[in-house]
Amino acid sequence: MSESSAAGADTASAGDCPGAWIDADDVAHFRVWAPSAQTVEVVLNDATLPMRREPTGYFVLETPSQAGALYRYRVDDSGPWPDPCSRFQPQGPHGPSQLVAPDAYRWGDTAWPGVQLHGQVIYELHIGTFTAAGTFDAAREKLAWLKELGVTVIEVMPVAEFPGAHGWGYDGVQLFAPFHHYGDHEAFKRFVDAAHAIGLGVILDVVYNHLGPDGNYLRCFSDAYFTRRHKTEWGDAWNFDGEQSRGARDLLIHNACYWLHDFHLDGFRFDATQAIIDDSTKHILTELVERIRAVASPREIIVIAEDQPQRGYHLKPAVPGGWAFDGMWNDDFHHAARVALTGDRDAYYHDFTGRSQEFVSAVRHGFLFQGQYYYWQQQRRGAPLRHVPAQACIQFLQNHDQVSNTFGSKRVHALAQSGQYRALTALLLLGPQTPMLFMGQEFLASSPFPYFIDHHAELAQLVTQGRKEFLRQFRAYDNEAAQACVADPADEATFLSAKLDWEEVQTHDCAVQLHRDLLKMRRDDPVIAAQDSSRIDGATLSERAFVLRWFDDEHGDRLLVVNLAQEIVLDPAPEPLLAPALNRTWQMRWSSEEPRYGGLGAASPCDAEGRWRIGPNCACLLYQAEQT
Repeated sequence: MSESSAAGADTASAGDCPGAWIDADDVAHFRVWAPSAQTVEVVLNDATLPMRREPTGYFVLETPSQAGALYRYRVDDSGPWPDPCSRFQPQGPHGPSQLVAPDAYRWGDTAWPGVQLHGQVIYELHIGTFTAAGTFDAAREKLAWLKELGVTVIEVMPVAEFPGAHGWGYDGVQLFAPFHHYGDHEAFKRFVDAAHAIGLGVILDVVYNHLGPDGNYLRCFSDAYFTRRHKTEWGDAWNFDGEQSRGARDLLIHNACYWLHDFHLDGFRFDATQAIIDDSTKHILTELVERIRAVASPREIIVIAEDQPQRGYHLKPAVPGGWAFDGMWNDDFHHAARVALTGDRDAYYHDFTGRSQEFVSAVRHGFLFQGQYYYWQQQRRGAPLRHVPAQACIQFLQNHDQVSNTFGSKRVHALAQSGQYRALTALLLLGPQTPMLFMGQEFLASSPFPYFIDHHAELAQLVTQGRKEFLRQFRAYDNEAAQACVADPADEATFLSAKLDWEEVQTHDCAVQLHRDLLKMRRDDPVIAAQDSSRIDGATLSERAFVLRWFDDEHGDRLLVVNLAQEIVLDPAPEPLLAPALNRTWQMRWSSEEPRYGGLGAASPCDAEGRWRIGPNCACLLYQAEQT
């Protein structure tokens, strides 16, 4: 264990933050970690200014300057290099860094209290393809529409500076600099401020498991940022637990605190946490979460993990093994739904059946795999999730990865029977777990979401080949004809194909109305809004049909009936969850087959005598009423 493994919260104070900025007195502050360097100089405008070394391995300098000035660093007469902790890169990751005045923006959200996970509806979006312009300011114009839809929190895919004119953002290299093609250095602030003004939270997807291969200048300052002791599928891992690991730990802790403080964000989604490897006594994520909660206080923030093994114990308090995260993506729910909607059990869908039991279990227990053997990976998957609230599981029918991994990067609604898709949308949006929509899902967007990049030719060729090899895990892609159909990530047309067509909001109004009505029920119905899975029981009616019952003595029970197959007749109906309370009957309040959603017409699945006839490919929500 390194001496930095126990670095305290005081390591992330504003004055110690790496990078460069202008204060209110037009004094520029420069700070960079280069523990093995003999000299570090700032090349600012036409001057080369020596920096002074601190005992911790940081080099610092204060000098008069102005916002907008460009600078680089020279290390032991090598360089000059851009600042790896630059606040803005107006010419991209290889160009000079720009001084910014972080306090120049006048915020309007001083009364904003922050957000907590309970009660939220998350909407994942990619700034570059969310609108035709692909900028923060253009995305800001859509915020009111999302609010009216029923979204409460926006999850923005990574925005840290990366090479090229477009990309997913998971190859970021300057973690403090918003991508310059999305707008000027204050554009993201305008976006967040406008969201808060209408009651929307904003969380940021951050990539702390690796840096991209092009434009990463950290090694020019120190090899100690990375280690060969651990490996990730993307190359060398961050050095969080070896010698001189303080620099890497401090950089990421400062980075998270910076996004919260300077951009007023409401939390984070951490990408691929299984690849954030740390053998220290206190894991870097435990320390980081402690620090960001302290920095945000008294505002509340949301901290979500994407953890491929779905290690649910990381949702527990910060004891050995726990990270005290609020939520974690639930791939199990997605995979079960994908199999139910398409019948495809290829590759990592192998261990899912799409049967009723999986959906009942997902509602009652969250993750489906909580330590059982997982044949696809030939090892156990998950961990027990007892005593973790239902809201901690983030459930979805689409996200950026899962859309991209389909043949042709098609969205699942384009592959599914429409009635079945509406029914599982109801399950997603009414269930007790936290739902997440992927941009355009609410209006059945026809645009795909393929993987796209804009690298130099040599790297682009490697990425393209790597993408094809990744997709070979699917038998359908494991032949030359299918491989030839894989969209070239480096082709600009691939990027352009992913842009949403907002005209489809009008042409697909049935889908918009479906999402709007379901989210209103989720918000307004006190039984559903409670998100209390302990008050929900479920039963299978067939392999493709099931029922969920919310028990509530104060407001009355709720019953959600979902059928993903042909009509079912239950006469008699020997399932106790279908029985109403004494002197009560079931009354249908909502159906996914209502014509305004594009359905074929809604009829109650239960008659006055208690006989059940459940229509095909639909979901119905019933309330209890006084028997007449």
